[in-house]
Amino acid sequence: MLSQLSIFRFIDLGNPWVLLALFALASAVMIWRLHAMEAKGFEGTVLGTLIMPYCSGAANLIFALVMTRTAGNGQKVLENCLVNNVTNLTLILGLSAIFCSAAIVPKSGAGGKAKKSADFYQLYRLDLLTTLVAMGLFTGVLWALAKDGVLDFYDGLVLVALFLFWQVLHVFEILKTNVRKSRSLHWTIAIDLLLIAACAYGIYLSVDHLVSWIEHGNSRIFTFANLGWLSGAVMVLPNAILAIYYARSARQDIVVSSQVGDAHICIPMCIGLYALFDPIKIPGFFQTSVVIILGSAAIYFVLIATLGRLQRWLGVGFLGAYAVFVYQGIVH
Repeated sequence: MLSQLSIFRFIDLGNPWVLLALFALASAVMIWRLHAMEAKGFEGTVLGTLIMPYCSGAANLIFALVMTRTAGNGQKVLENCLVNNVTNLTLILGLSAIFCSAAIVPKSGAGGKAKKSADFYQLYRLDLLTTLVAMGLFTGVLWALAKDGVLDFYDGLVLVALFLFWQVLHVFEILKTNVRKSRSLHWTIAIDLLLIAACAYGIYLSVDHLVSWIEHGNSRIFTFANLGWLSGAVMVLPNAILAIYYARSARQDIVVSSQVGDAHICIPMCIGLYALFDPIKIPGFFQTSVVIILGSAAIYFVLIATLGRLQRWLGVGFLGAYAVFVYQGIVH
């Protein structure tokens, strides 16, 4: 069985701190190899929207699959995805804008080389704007499907089909770019993908056993009833690591695209995937979450399209929006 793989045989899977450490380590190794893949045929915003979300969002996908083992966990999956997405778009990007603000499209200097660099980043901006439009579309479709208070099998089918169509578009975009540049994907990508797969399994083990620990534990806070919020908060960690690394590298385009791309994994993929197995009842804070996600997408779109950067003052506003979200979902 996979659970008997020697690489994980000597890990204490009953200790929650060990499980959290495994989760963090596997996520960090994933991000390390993803950074290496940028020079092997995956560039900038495409890397942030196609490859990275599968790694930062792998835990959310695994959580959704683990929750399908028993019926009635749909609201926890929805909570997990909404908490994760709102945190990424408000707390993570808000802090990034405050402390590590950098232009998505740097000002160009004189000369042909500077112009080529400016054109390069302009293409990134267009890709990022397209990604933001997609996030708005996916969230809007989810909101429309949830108007009757439940997401059923056919709603899930629509959400998963939307996500797969979006991913196919990105795959063909990579292939077209490589044809234009007479370039092929480097063979060592296969090794990177194997390492990423091993990390994905490590994340699966940690998530699976953390869910079991919470389900059978006696803590007043770490209870199964709070699992959606707890798991959503923990699974922000890979996104935070991504944001810190690329913000320090002055690659705000990848910071934004990776957080937005992770939202695509949760909405529509994770939610739609669970709905294929079991209906999801819509929680009360759903409307607040949708408003924050759609509002964030609209603000980011306008700022990136007009100014080419996220303003520092914006971060303060988004931290306030995150506080409202937490109050609405937990306190109220």
